[in-house]
Amino acid sequence: MTFLTKKPTKLGTDLPHKHAPLPDRMRPQVLEEIVGQKHIIGEGKVLSSAIQHDRIASMIFWGPPGCGKTTIAHVIANETDAHFEKISAVLSGVADLRKVVQRAEELRRREQKRTILFIDEIHRFNKAQQDALLPHVEAGTLTLIGATTENPSFSVINALLSRASVFELKPLAESDIENLMIRACQDQQKGLGKHTLTFAPEALKMIATHAQGDARRALDILEAAAHYALQNKVQEIDTTLIKTTLSSKMLLYDKSGEEHYNIISAFIKSMRGSDPDASIYWMMRMLEAGDDPLFILRRMIIFASEDIGNADSMALQVAIAADTAFQRIGMPEGIYPLAHCCLYLASAPKSNACYKAFSHAKMDVTKHGSLPVPLKLRNAVTKHMKAWGYGEGYRYPHDEEGYAAAETYLPDKLVGTKYYHPTTFGAEGAIKKYLESLKSQDKR
Repeated sequence: MTFLTKKPTKLGTDLPHKHAPLPDRMRPQVLEEIVGQKHIIGEGKVLSSAIQHDRIASMIFWGPPGCGKTTIAHVIANETDAHFEKISAVLSGVADLRKVVQRAEELRRREQKRTILFIDEIHRFNKAQQDALLPHVEAGTLTLIGATTENPSFSVINALLSRASVFELKPLAESDIENLMIRACQDQQKGLGKHTLTFAPEALKMIATHAQGDARRALDILEAAAHYALQNKVQEIDTTLIKTTLSSKMLLYDKSGEEHYNIISAFIKSMRGSDPDASIYWMMRMLEAGDDPLFILRRMIIFASEDIGNADSMALQVAIAADTAFQRIGMPEGIYPLAHCCLYLASAPKSNACYKAFSHAKMDVTKHGSLPVPLKLRNAVTKHMKAWGYGEGYRYPHDEEGYAAAETYLPDKLVGTKYYHPTTFGAEGAIKKYLESLKSQDKR
Protein backbone atom coordinates (compact mmCIF):
# COMPACT_ATOMS: atom_id res chain seq x y z
CA MET A 1 0.00 0.00 0.00
CA THR A 2 1.07 3.64 -0.45
CA PHE A 3 2.13 5.58 2.64
CA LEU A 4 2.19 9.32 3.23
CA THR A 5 5.45 11.14 2.91
CA LYS A 6 6.62 11.80 6.44
CA LYS A 7 6.41 15.47 7.44
CA PRO A 8 9.26 17.20 9.28
CA THR A 9 8.82 17.13 13.04
CA LYS A 10 9.74 19.97 15.35
CA LEU A 11 10.58 18.37 18.68
CA GLY A 12 8.59 19.85 21.54
CA THR A 13 8.99 19.65 25.30
CA ASP A 14 5.84 17.60 25.83
CA LEU A 15 6.45 14.54 23.66
CA PRO A 16 4.70 11.40 24.90
CA HIS A 17 6.52 8.46 26.42
CA LYS A 18 7.22 5.50 24.13
CA HIS A 19 4.66 3.43 26.05
CA ALA A 20 1.92 6.07 25.66
CA PRO A 21 -1.11 5.12 23.54
CA LEU A 22 -0.67 5.42 19.79
CA PRO A 23 -2.89 8.56 19.47
CA ASP A 24 -0.61 10.40 21.92
CA ARG A 25 2.58 9.15 20.29
CA MET A 26 1.37 10.23 16.86
CA ARG A 27 0.15 13.65 17.97
CA PRO A 28 1.36 16.27 15.43
CA GLN A 29 3.99 18.71 16.66
CA VAL A 30 3.86 21.29 13.84
CA LEU A 31 1.08 22.93 11.88
CA GLU A 32 1.92 21.07 8.66
CA GLU A 33 1.29 17.71 10.28
CA ILE A 34 -2.30 18.47 11.27
CA VAL A 35 -4.88 16.68 9.14
CA GLY A 36 -8.29 18.23 8.55
CA GLN A 37 -9.81 21.47 9.93
CA LYS A 38 -8.62 23.41 6.88
CA HIS A 39 -11.47 25.88 7.40
CA ILE A 40 -9.57 27.31 10.39
CA ILE A 41 -5.92 26.26 9.91
CA GLY A 42 -5.67 26.16 6.13
CA GLU A 43 -3.44 28.53 4.22
CA GLY A 44 -4.43 32.13 4.89
CA LYS A 45 -7.06 31.25 7.50
CA VAL A 46 -7.38 33.32 10.66
CA LEU A 47 -5.97 30.81 13.12
CA SER A 48 -3.06 29.62 10.96
CA SER A 49 -2.11 33.26 10.32
CA ALA A 50 -2.25 34.03 14.05
CA ILE A 51 0.00 31.04 14.78
CA GLN A 52 2.50 31.93 12.07
CA HIS A 53 2.73 35.57 13.22
CA ASP A 54 2.67 34.67 16.94
CA ARG A 55 -0.48 36.69 17.63
CA ILE A 56 -2.25 34.17 19.80
CA ALA A 57 -5.19 35.30 21.90
CA SER A 58 -7.52 33.28 24.11
CA MET A 59 -9.86 30.94 22.23
CA ILE A 60 -12.42 28.18 22.61
CA PHE A 61 -12.34 25.05 20.44
CA TRP A 62 -15.79 23.52 20.03
CA GLY A 63 -16.14 20.16 18.35
CA PRO A 64 -16.80 16.43 18.73
CA PRO A 65 -14.31 14.02 20.36
CA GLY A 66 -11.18 13.18 18.39
CA CYS A 67 -11.37 16.09 15.94
CA GLY A 68 -8.07 17.67 17.00
CA LYS A 69 -8.85 20.19 19.76
CA THR A 70 -6.03 19.06 22.05
CA THR A 71 -3.65 18.53 19.12
CA ILE A 72 -4.09 22.06 17.77
CA ALA A 73 -3.55 23.48 21.27
CA HIS A 74 -0.27 21.53 21.56
CA VAL A 75 0.83 22.75 18.13
CA ILE A 76 0.05 26.38 18.99
CA ALA A 77 2.24 26.15 22.10
CA ASN A 78 5.00 24.38 20.17
CA GLU A 79 4.96 26.76 17.21
CA THR A 80 4.91 29.91 19.39
CA ASP A 81 7.45 28.61 21.92
CA ALA A 82 4.98 29.05 24.78
CA HIS A 83 4.88 27.11 28.03
CA PHE A 84 2.01 24.62 27.85
CA GLU A 85 -0.15 23.77 30.85
CA LYS A 86 -3.05 21.34 30.62
CA ILE A 87 -5.79 20.68 33.15
CA SER A 88 -9.06 18.79 32.93
CA ALA A 89 -12.20 20.55 34.11
CA VAL A 90 -13.48 17.17 35.30
CA LEU A 91 -10.53 16.49 37.61
CA SER A 92 -9.33 19.99 38.51
CA GLY A 93 -10.59 22.92 40.53
CA VAL A 94 -9.69 26.46 41.59
CA ALA A 95 -6.75 25.20 43.68
CA ASP A 96 -5.17 23.64 40.57
CA LEU A 97 -5.78 26.85 38.68
CA ARG A 98 -3.96 28.87 41.35
CA LYS A 99 -0.89 26.64 40.96
CA VAL A 100 -0.90 27.15 37.19
CA VAL A 101 -1.22 30.94 37.64
CA GLN A 102 1.68 30.93 40.09
CA ARG A 103 3.92 29.08 37.63
CA ALA A 104 2.80 31.34 34.78
CA GLU A 105 3.59 34.51 36.74
CA GLU A 106 7.02 33.15 37.64
CA LEU A 107 7.80 32.24 34.01
CA ARG A 108 6.70 35.63 32.75
CA ARG A 109 8.78 37.44 35.37
CA ARG A 110 11.89 35.27 35.01
CA GLU A 111 11.93 34.41 31.31
CA GLN A 112 9.30 36.68 29.72
CA LYS A 113 7.70 33.43 28.52
CA ARG A 114 4.01 33.15 27.76
CA THR A 115 1.88 30.38 29.29
CA ILE A 116 -0.91 28.73 27.33
CA LEU A 117 -3.44 27.05 29.61
CA PHE A 118 -5.40 24.33 27.88
CA ILE A 119 -8.58 23.37 29.75
CA ASP A 120 -10.11 20.17 28.46
CA GLU A 121 -13.91 19.94 28.78
CA ILE A 122 -14.12 23.55 29.96
CA HIS A 123 -17.92 23.27 29.98
CA ARG A 124 -17.54 21.11 33.11
CA PHE A 125 -16.25 24.11 35.07
CA ASN A 126 -19.05 25.78 37.03
CA LYS A 127 -19.65 29.53 36.92
CA ALA A 128 -17.47 30.25 39.95
CA GLN A 129 -14.56 28.29 38.47
CA GLN A 130 -14.92 30.06 35.13
CA ASP A 131 -15.11 33.41 36.91
CA ALA A 132 -11.80 32.60 38.61
CA LEU A 133 -10.12 32.48 35.19
CA LEU A 134 -11.18 35.97 34.15
CA PRO A 135 -8.67 38.21 35.94
CA HIS A 136 -5.71 36.09 34.77
CA VAL A 137 -6.92 36.05 31.18
CA GLU A 138 -7.54 39.80 31.26
CA ALA A 139 -4.11 40.49 32.78
CA GLY A 140 -2.40 38.36 30.14
CA THR A 141 -0.96 36.02 32.73
CA LEU A 142 -2.58 33.15 30.85
CA THR A 143 -3.60 32.63 27.26
CA LEU A 144 -6.62 30.39 27.56
CA ILE A 145 -7.46 27.63 25.11
CA GLY A 146 -10.61 25.85 26.18
CA ALA A 147 -11.93 22.68 24.56
CA THR A 148 -15.57 21.67 24.68
CA THR A 149 -17.91 19.22 23.02
CA GLU A 150 -20.83 21.41 24.14
CA ASN A 151 -22.16 24.51 22.41
CA PRO A 152 -20.12 27.19 24.26
CA SER A 153 -22.97 29.68 24.13
CA PHE A 154 -24.79 27.36 26.56
CA SER A 155 -21.88 26.16 28.67
CA VAL A 156 -19.30 28.97 28.88
CA ILE A 157 -20.03 32.22 30.72
CA ASN A 158 -20.48 35.35 28.62
CA ALA A 159 -17.55 37.12 30.27
CA LEU A 160 -15.16 34.44 29.03
CA LEU A 161 -16.78 34.18 25.61
CA SER A 162 -16.38 37.93 25.09
CA ARG A 163 -12.63 37.59 25.69
CA ALA A 164 -12.07 34.55 23.47
CA SER A 165 -12.52 33.63 19.83
CA VAL A 166 -14.67 30.55 19.24
CA PHE A 167 -13.56 28.09 16.56
CA GLU A 168 -15.87 25.25 15.58
CA LEU A 169 -14.04 22.06 14.61
CA LYS A 170 -15.65 19.42 12.40
CA PRO A 171 -15.51 15.62 12.57
CA LEU A 172 -12.61 14.40 10.46
CA ALA A 173 -13.37 13.01 7.01
CA GLU A 174 -12.74 9.30 6.51
CA SER A 175 -9.96 10.13 4.05
CA ASP A 176 -8.24 12.27 6.70
CA ILE A 177 -8.47 9.45 9.24
CA GLU A 178 -7.08 6.96 6.72
CA ASN A 179 -4.12 9.30 6.12
CA LEU A 180 -3.46 9.50 9.87
CA MET A 181 -3.49 5.71 10.14
CA ILE A 182 -1.17 5.32 7.14
CA ARG A 183 1.23 7.75 8.81
CA ALA A 184 1.06 5.69 12.01
CA CYS A 185 1.67 2.46 10.07
CA GLN A 186 4.75 3.98 8.45
CA ASP A 187 6.36 5.72 11.41
CA GLN A 188 9.13 3.51 12.81
CA GLN A 189 9.88 5.65 15.88
CA LYS A 190 6.48 6.60 17.28
CA GLY A 191 4.12 4.43 15.27
CA LEU A 192 3.79 0.83 14.15
CA GLY A 193 6.41 0.87 11.40
CA LYS A 194 8.95 -1.10 13.44
CA HIS A 195 6.71 -4.16 13.30
CA THR A 196 6.66 -6.45 10.27
CA LEU A 197 2.94 -6.02 9.69
CA THR A 198 1.00 -5.25 6.56
CA PHE A 199 -2.25 -3.32 6.59
CA ALA A 200 -4.93 -3.98 3.99
CA PRO A 201 -6.39 -0.74 2.60
CA GLU A 202 -9.90 -2.19 3.12
CA ALA A 203 -9.10 -2.70 6.81
CA LEU A 204 -8.10 0.94 7.22
CA LYS A 205 -11.28 2.02 5.43
CA MET A 206 -13.33 -0.13 7.81
CA ILE A 207 -11.67 1.48 10.83
CA ALA A 208 -12.15 4.98 9.39
CA THR A 209 -15.87 4.32 8.88
CA HIS A 210 -16.24 2.89 12.37
CA ALA A 211 -14.43 5.86 13.95
CA GLN A 212 -17.15 8.31 12.88
CA GLY A 213 -14.77 11.27 12.53
CA ASP A 214 -12.83 10.52 15.73
CA ALA A 215 -9.07 10.21 15.06
CA ARG A 216 -8.27 8.99 18.56
CA ARG A 217 -10.80 6.18 18.26
CA ALA A 218 -9.37 5.14 14.90
CA LEU A 219 -5.78 5.01 16.16
CA ASP A 220 -6.86 3.13 19.30
CA ILE A 221 -8.57 0.50 17.12
CA LEU A 222 -5.53 0.31 14.84
CA GLU A 223 -3.21 -0.23 17.79
CA ALA A 224 -5.50 -2.86 19.31
CA ALA A 225 -5.59 -4.70 15.98
CA ALA A 226 -1.79 -4.57 15.73
CA HIS A 227 -1.38 -5.97 19.26
CA TYR A 228 -3.83 -8.76 18.46
CA ALA A 229 -1.94 -9.61 15.27
CA LEU A 230 1.43 -9.66 17.02
CA GLN A 231 0.15 -11.83 19.89
CA ASN A 232 -1.41 -14.30 17.47
CA LYS A 233 1.47 -14.21 14.96
CA VAL A 234 -0.73 -12.83 12.19
CA GLN A 235 1.12 -11.01 9.42
CA GLU A 236 -1.65 -9.04 7.72
CA ILE A 237 -4.26 -6.87 9.34
CA ASP A 238 -7.34 -7.38 7.17
CA THR A 239 -11.05 -6.75 7.53
CA THR A 240 -11.60 -10.10 9.27
CA LEU A 241 -9.13 -9.17 11.98
CA ILE A 242 -10.68 -5.70 12.35
CA LYS A 243 -14.13 -7.27 12.80
CA THR A 244 -12.65 -9.43 15.55
CA THR A 245 -11.14 -6.38 17.21
CA LEU A 246 -14.37 -4.43 17.12
CA SER A 247 -16.54 -5.97 19.80
CA SER A 248 -19.40 -3.47 19.51
CA LYS A 249 -20.46 -0.41 17.59
CA MET A 250 -19.36 2.79 19.35
CA LEU A 251 -21.89 5.52 18.70
CA LEU A 252 -21.00 9.20 18.75
CA TYR A 253 -23.44 10.22 21.44
CA ASP A 254 -23.26 11.82 24.88
CA LYS A 255 -26.43 11.30 26.90
CA SER A 256 -25.70 14.39 29.00
CA GLY A 257 -24.40 16.59 26.21
CA GLU A 258 -25.62 18.60 23.26
CA GLU A 259 -25.72 15.61 20.91
CA HIS A 260 -28.37 14.08 23.15
CA TYR A 261 -30.60 17.09 22.55
CA ASN A 262 -29.76 17.14 18.83
CA ILE A 263 -30.87 13.53 18.40
CA ILE A 264 -34.03 13.80 20.50
CA SER A 265 -34.87 16.90 18.46
CA ALA A 266 -34.41 14.93 15.22
CA PHE A 267 -36.57 12.13 16.66
CA ILE A 268 -39.44 14.48 17.58
CA LYS A 269 -39.26 16.39 14.30
CA SER A 270 -39.29 13.14 12.31
CA MET A 271 -42.48 11.97 14.06
CA ARG A 272 -44.01 15.42 13.64
CA GLY A 273 -43.17 15.28 9.95
CA SER A 274 -44.91 11.87 9.64
CA ASP A 275 -41.71 10.05 8.60
CA PRO A 276 -41.84 6.64 10.33
CA ASP A 277 -38.51 5.55 8.78
CA ALA A 278 -36.55 8.49 10.16
CA SER A 279 -38.42 8.26 13.47
CA ILE A 280 -37.48 4.63 14.08
CA TYR A 281 -33.88 5.34 13.01
CA TRP A 282 -33.40 8.16 15.53
CA MET A 283 -35.11 6.14 18.26
CA MET A 284 -32.72 3.24 17.65
CA ARG A 285 -29.76 5.65 17.69
CA MET A 286 -30.78 6.68 21.20
CA LEU A 287 -31.42 3.15 22.42
CA GLU A 288 -28.20 1.73 20.95
CA ALA A 289 -26.25 4.54 22.62
CA GLY A 290 -27.70 3.53 25.99
CA ASP A 291 -30.33 6.21 26.45
CA ASP A 292 -33.08 5.50 28.99
CA PRO A 293 -36.10 3.93 27.23
CA LEU A 294 -38.38 5.51 29.85
CA PHE A 295 -37.14 8.95 28.77
CA ILE A 296 -38.06 8.13 25.16
CA LEU A 297 -41.48 6.87 26.26
CA ARG A 298 -42.13 10.07 28.24
CA ARG A 299 -41.30 12.10 25.14
CA MET A 300 -43.72 10.01 23.06
CA ILE A 301 -46.53 10.43 25.62
CA ILE A 302 -46.03 14.20 25.47
CA PHE A 303 -45.89 14.08 21.68
CA ALA A 304 -49.18 12.18 21.49
CA SER A 305 -51.03 15.15 22.98
CA GLU A 306 -48.83 18.00 21.78
CA ASP A 307 -48.56 17.05 18.10
CA ILE A 308 -51.47 14.66 17.49
CA GLY A 309 -54.14 15.51 20.04
CA ASN A 310 -57.71 15.08 18.87
CA ALA A 311 -56.64 14.23 15.33
CA ASP A 312 -56.22 10.71 16.76
CA SER A 313 -57.02 10.36 20.45
CA MET A 314 -55.89 6.72 20.28
CA ALA A 315 -52.31 8.05 20.02
CA LEU A 316 -52.24 8.97 23.70
CA GLN A 317 -53.66 5.57 24.65
CA VAL A 318 -51.04 3.80 22.52
CA ALA A 319 -48.24 5.84 24.13
CA ILE A 320 -49.47 5.13 27.66
CA ALA A 321 -49.96 1.46 26.83
CA ALA A 322 -46.40 1.28 25.45
CA ASP A 323 -45.07 2.84 28.65
CA THR A 324 -47.03 0.36 30.80
CA ALA A 325 -46.00 -2.61 28.66
CA PHE A 326 -42.33 -1.64 28.72
CA GLN A 327 -42.27 -1.24 32.49
CA ARG A 328 -43.78 -4.71 32.80
CA ILE A 329 -41.54 -6.62 30.38
CA GLY A 330 -38.34 -4.53 30.21
CA MET A 331 -35.59 -5.07 27.66
CA PRO A 332 -34.87 -6.67 25.28
CA GLU A 333 -38.51 -7.53 24.44
CA GLY A 334 -39.55 -4.02 25.50
CA ILE A 335 -38.30 -2.79 22.15
CA TYR A 336 -41.52 -4.09 20.58
CA PRO A 337 -43.93 -1.67 22.31
CA LEU A 338 -41.38 1.12 21.87
CA ALA A 339 -41.19 0.53 18.11
CA HIS A 340 -44.98 -0.01 17.91
CA CYS A 341 -45.61 3.35 19.57
CA CYS A 342 -42.95 5.21 17.56
CA LEU A 343 -44.32 4.02 14.22
CA TYR A 344 -47.95 4.65 15.25
CA LEU A 345 -47.23 8.23 16.32
CA ALA A 346 -45.20 8.96 13.21
CA SER A 347 -47.96 7.62 10.96
CA ALA A 348 -50.89 9.27 12.77
CA PRO A 349 -52.57 12.47 11.52
CA LYS A 350 -51.12 15.55 13.21
CA SER A 351 -52.67 18.51 15.00
CA ASN A 352 -51.28 20.98 17.50
CA ALA A 353 -54.69 22.56 18.09
CA CYS A 354 -54.75 21.35 21.72
CA TYR A 355 -51.39 22.97 22.38
CA LYS A 356 -52.48 26.23 20.76
CA ALA A 357 -55.76 26.23 22.70
CA PHE A 358 -54.21 25.98 26.17
CA SER A 359 -51.32 28.33 25.22
CA HIS A 360 -53.69 31.10 24.14
CA ALA A 361 -55.98 30.50 27.12
CA LYS A 362 -52.97 30.75 29.44
CA MET A 363 -52.00 34.06 27.82
CA ASP A 364 -55.45 35.47 28.54
CA VAL A 365 -55.31 34.24 32.14
CA THR A 366 -51.98 36.03 32.56
CA LYS A 367 -53.18 39.15 30.76
CA HIS A 368 -56.60 39.57 32.40
CA GLY A 369 -56.01 37.98 35.80
CA SER A 370 -58.93 36.62 37.84
CA LEU A 371 -61.93 37.63 35.79
CA PRO A 372 -65.20 37.06 37.72
CA VAL A 373 -67.26 33.97 36.96
CA PRO A 374 -70.56 35.06 35.36
CA LEU A 375 -73.42 34.86 37.86
CA LYS A 376 -75.39 32.41 35.70
CA LEU A 377 -72.53 29.86 35.96
CA ARG A 378 -72.30 30.02 39.74
CA ASN A 379 -74.03 27.49 42.00
CA ALA A 380 -76.60 28.97 44.37
CA VAL A 381 -75.91 26.77 47.38
CA THR A 382 -77.50 29.19 49.89
CA LYS A 383 -80.58 31.38 49.95
CA HIS A 384 -78.45 34.51 49.95
CA MET A 385 -76.59 33.38 46.83
CA LYS A 386 -79.88 32.76 45.06
CA ALA A 387 -81.06 36.22 46.12
CA TRP A 388 -77.87 37.70 44.71
CA GLY A 389 -78.61 36.16 41.30
CA TYR A 390 -76.32 33.14 41.44
CA GLY A 391 -77.36 30.66 38.73
CA GLU A 392 -80.05 32.94 37.36
CA GLY A 393 -80.51 32.54 33.60
CA TYR A 394 -78.44 29.35 33.33
CA ARG A 395 -79.76 27.09 30.57
CA TYR A 396 -79.40 23.38 31.21
CA PRO A 397 -78.18 21.79 27.91
CA HIS A 398 -79.89 18.44 28.53
CA ASP A 399 -83.22 20.23 28.55
CA GLU A 400 -82.46 21.65 25.11
CA GLU A 401 -81.49 18.51 23.15
CA GLY A 402 -77.97 18.55 24.56
CA TYR A 403 -77.05 22.04 23.41
CA ALA A 404 -78.18 25.45 24.63
CA ALA A 405 -78.08 27.62 21.52
CA ALA A 406 -76.51 31.06 21.90
CA GLU A 407 -75.38 30.36 25.46
CA THR A 408 -71.97 31.66 26.59
CA TYR A 409 -69.62 30.30 29.25
CA LEU A 410 -66.55 32.54 29.21
CA PRO A 411 -66.12 35.58 31.49
CA ASP A 412 -68.02 38.55 30.09
CA LYS A 413 -64.80 40.27 28.96
CA LEU A 414 -63.79 37.26 26.83
CA VAL A 415 -67.12 36.27 25.31
CA GLY A 416 -66.60 35.35 21.68
CA THR A 417 -62.94 34.41 22.10
CA LYS A 418 -61.92 31.18 20.36
CA TYR A 419 -59.00 29.14 21.65
CA TYR A 420 -59.61 25.78 20.02
CA HIS A 421 -59.39 25.71 16.24
CA PRO A 422 -59.76 22.07 15.17
CA THR A 423 -57.90 21.05 12.03
CA THR A 424 -59.37 18.96 9.24
CA PHE A 425 -56.93 16.10 9.91
CA GLY A 426 -58.02 12.69 11.15
CA ALA A 427 -60.74 12.49 13.77
CA GLU A 428 -60.35 16.19 14.47
CA GLY A 429 -62.04 16.85 11.12
CA ALA A 430 -65.20 15.27 12.54
CA ILE A 431 -64.88 17.39 15.68
CA LYS A 432 -64.54 20.48 13.53
CA LYS A 433 -67.72 19.65 11.59
CA TYR A 434 -69.65 18.90 14.79
CA LEU A 435 -68.67 22.16 16.46
CA GLU A 436 -69.51 24.09 13.30
CA SER A 437 -72.95 22.46 13.19
CA LEU A 438 -73.57 23.51 16.80
CA LYS A 439 -72.45 27.00 16.01
CA SER A 440 -74.84 27.21 13.07
CA GLN A 441 -77.71 26.67 15.53
CA ASP A 442 -76.76 29.88 17.30
CA LYS A 443 -77.64 31.84 14.17
CA ARG A 444 -81.17 30.47 13.89
